[in-house]
Amino acid sequence: MRSLYFRVVLMFVAIVIVSGTLGFLLANEYYQRNMRTYNEQKITRIGQQIIDLYEHNAASMDLPAFMTHVANLNFQLYLVDENGQVQTFGAPFRDQQIEPQIVQKVLAGETYRGIAEEQHGLFVTGFFENTLKNSIGLPLEAEGRKYALFVRPSIEQQFGEVHVMFAVLLAAMFLLSLMFILIFTRYLVRPIQKLSQATKKLAEGEYEIQLDISRRDEIGELAANFAQMTESLKQLDDMRQEFVSNVSHEIQSPLASIQGFSQAIRSGGMPEAQKAEYLAIIEEESRRLSSLSKQLLTLASLDKETGLYEPSEYRLDEQLRQVVLLLERQWQQKKLELELELPDTLVTADKQLFNQVWINLLSNSIKFTPPHGTIFVSIRQSPDIAVIIRDTGIGISEEERQHIFERFYKGDKSRNREATGSGLGLAIVQKIVQVAKGSIEIDSQTGVGTTIKVTLPAQERPRK
Repeated sequence: MRSLYFRVVLMFVAIVIVSGTLGFLLANEYYQRNMRTYNEQKITRIGQQIIDLYEHNAASMDLPAFMTHVANLNFQLYLVDENGQVQTFGAPFRDQQIEPQIVQKVLAGETYRGIAEEQHGLFVTGFFENTLKNSIGLPLEAEGRKYALFVRPSIEQQFGEVHVMFAVLLAAMFLLSLMFILIFTRYLVRPIQKLSQATKKLAEGEYEIQLDISRRDEIGELAANFAQMTESLKQLDDMRQEFVSNVSHEIQSPLASIQGFSQAIRSGGMPEAQKAEYLAIIEEESRRLSSLSKQLLTLASLDKETGLYEPSEYRLDEQLRQVVLLLERQWQQKKLELELELPDTLVTADKQLFNQVWINLLSNSIKFTPPHGTIFVSIRQSPDIAVIIRDTGIGISEEERQHIFERFYKGDKSRNREATGSGLGLAIVQKIVQVAKGSIEIDSQTGVGTTIKVTLPAQERPRK
């Protein structure tokens, strides 16, 4: 498997090669469209100036001597007379092949434009082709004879050092680019490698992972998100371990009671009244175990959303009245006063689950409201449906309110287990409300009372 480092380096090298190739093609296109004709016209003017200089100012000079001086100015000259005699001056042409018809046309007074008219390849490198065809042919009269003069700049002599310099420059650019790509790609890939190592550590259960989240780029943002995810997973793992510990504790306590009282009964020799008391305790603890298992199953089903929630339309006000009647013995024992404001209200929800919600919330209000207190239950709709349960109980402190929906949390540590329950009730209430797309809010003040507001989506009416 190729590493990311290798892939990034390969990508950058490919970018350098492709961009260089495309740049060359663009430069070639520019040369073919613009520079080729311009170059041909420039050399034609230079050749014509050479001829004019000889004809007007150096006619008395020997023609070969004059051409030798011109060639020394970095020109390649090819001189043909009427009889086909050839003289070359300056650097030799690599290829001196040229059609006789071209020579005859130049002798007849025409101009040969080999740079623009002849094909010297599709690339700009044709400009450097050292052939006789890649030249300009001009007619020349000297000493009563006609000549055909073919002129071309000596590229090697004029730009030889420049060629070497450009070759060195291109090679140095490529090698330095490759070196910097290798260095900076490693700098780019290194934090990703660290993230990969951190992922392996996280998979092994190690959460103390240090990452550089100070970078102000995408990698820094990724590292910050990874650190946040690690912290969330650590909290989730801590909650899981605490949940398992709490479940074990909640199960262990009634099991120990059942085991102890069962052994006491089996030992015999105790009064029937005491035996009946022990059997009642065993029955109560068994009931607690059964209730705990049902609550755990309910939470598991709600967490997985396995179809436990089955909404239907029903009268919410009637459901609340039935819950109040169901808990009548409890609130009458404490001589509590219940004030109800329950207008006719239709709601679409899971009737069985929300029956559990109202029982739990109202039971808590009854449990933590002193005798002769008051509990208010009302329904508001504008347009969402809000059920408000307010009591004049002992209230909940700010610290307790932050943890009240946590599983197995018991705010009142001074009460016994029978009074405080398993600590799962409010966690189940919150989960049911969340599954119903609703919300639950608690406002409380110690010594004054508690107000619980459960908001459910408004009932949608079919269009007529």
